[in-house]
Amino acid sequence: MGTLTALRQLRARRQQADRRFGARLLVSAAVAAAAAVPFALILVLVEGQWAPLRRIDIGAAQRLHEVAVRHPAWTAVLHLLSDRVWDPVTLRVAVAALTVWLLHRRAWRLAAWATVTAVAGGLIGLLVKTVVERVRPALQDPVAHAPGYSFPSGHAMTATTSFAIFVLVLLPLVPTVWRTTCWCVAVFSVLGVGFTRVALGVHWFSDVLGGWLLGLAVVAVTTAAFEAWRTEAGLGHHPVSEGLEPELTEATHGPGRSRP
Repeated sequence: MGTLTALRQLRARRQQADRRFGARLLVSAAVAAAAAVPFALILVLVEGQWAPLRRIDIGAAQRLHEVAVRHPAWTAVLHLLSDRVWDPVTLRVAVAALTVWLLHRRAWRLAAWATVTAVAGGLIGLLVKTVVERVRPALQDPVAHAPGYSFPSGHAMTATTSFAIFVLVLLPLVPTVWRTTCWCVAVFSVLGVGFTRVALGVHWFSDVLGGWLLGLAVVAVTTAAFEAWRTEAGLGHHPVSEGLEPELTEATHGPGRSRP
């Protein structure tokens, strides 16, 4: 009788776990859809050459190009930021270094999340560029040149995924009073990348907007998957705004190992 009761209790717990897991999968799918819909809308408008969006693209490109041509020093600063500080290669190397550090700290799953987010972002962006085949702005007396297709902006997308990785991984190591500053720096950098690409005349505004939205969609999907794993692993709930893995603090200041 006792064995039968135990089996029934075990079956009930498994059924409850299955229902919870199914609910989390639905939540993850909803997050992915909510993140992808704005990008899909921009893509449709770009492909359909929607007149209002086209006017915004042309107006922003022309006005910012006039400023860049008249102010060479300002343009040099834009080049420094776009081609050195916020360059995709620079950001990817930084993400790779962060991943190596996470592996050293034996934060295996966090390292896997960072890798998947960065690689998926790069591949998806390249795939969309190849499919859309949008031509870059053709301006008189251009101040910069860039190869390949235009939509979405690879700089904007890489900045979005990279700074999301930096913040969500490292935030648990930052004192609480500085966390808002970290978020502000990340947001400023992502917006700054987009501004430099439009100001240098190598992207339309909608290219940058598409890069931001697609990058956010990738981060939303991978983060939802990571949070679902944490819940199933019994690691508790916490706001994503505090970082993905609070246990990283223990791994850094403790015995050198994060929770399994």
